[in-house]
Amino acid sequence: MSEILWQSGVSLTEASARAIELTDALIGRLLEVPPDLEARVYEAMRYSALAPGKRLRPLLVLAGSTLFGVSRTSALQVAAAIEMVHAYSLIHDDLPAMDNSDLRRGRATCHKEFDEATAILAGDGLLTMAFEVLAQSDTHGDPNVRCELVSALAGAAGAAGMVGGQMIDLIAETQTLDIGAITRLQRMKTGALIAFACEAGAILAKATHELRIALRGYAHNLGLAFQIADDLLDVEGSAEQTGKPVGADAAAGKATFVSILGVERARDQAELLIRQAIMHLDVFEERAELLRQVARFVITRSS
Repeated sequence: MSEILWQSGVSLTEASARAIELTDALIGRLLEVPPDLEARVYEAMRYSALAPGKRLRPLLVLAGSTLFGVSRTSALQVAAAIEMVHAYSLIHDDLPAMDNSDLRRGRATCHKEFDEATAILAGDGLLTMAFEVLAQSDTHGDPNVRCELVSALAGAAGAAGMVGGQMIDLIAETQTLDIGAITRLQRMKTGALIAFACEAGAILAKATHELRIALRGYAHNLGLAFQIADDLLDVEGSAEQTGKPVGADAAAGKATFVSILGVERARDQAELLIRQAIMHLDVFEERAELLRQVARFVITRSS
């Protein structure tokens, strides 16, 4: 099997389709349903992890990995792992105790399709399997690299990252947050996983500190722009477009970038962030063109 993910000069549309195809194929193999009593939790894990979606985080892993010539096998292992963590977060985010959502990615949420207890277990199963995947020798031949990946993803997903951001998001339902607190919330809740996805290829390649810093800068601006775009879609989009309920933040009285800045200023800020993100990629020259395309897509998407 060829190790090439895509040819140089690939379009975002082609690369995205390839990322979805390869990531979903690997997740499907990893989540093969056993013929035993625990089959139901595997079915729920597959239902959420393989639900229709953009696979943005896997795409960022794969695009970043191509900058350094990382093998397809290694890159895909990490891509599958981060998508499992993302899927787990969506399952738990949709639960009645959190956002109490009925719709995700254009279909019933996991707890609606199965039941609340199974959904909790499915999320737990996806989170823990992600670290199992990173620890496998297929991910990298150097155990120190595998340990660094595990540590980095744990930090991004845990209380200092996504989980902590979700806690602040819950607090935002009862307390008014200023723009600084909202920025920190989104940097943790959304940006931390995006940052890991952007830097994973550099970790796999044992890249220099300078190159990692460039990717972190790109990821920081990309993550905030992504969230502003999400906030705009929550105000201007529809459930048919986004595949999930809209207007939920306003209904809950949560402060967002849009509620604080207004629609036009928020859109201007997102565009500024994307320009800054792209500037961080100058060190990679034309090799980073796909990452530049991803950045432009983030603020023009409709879902």
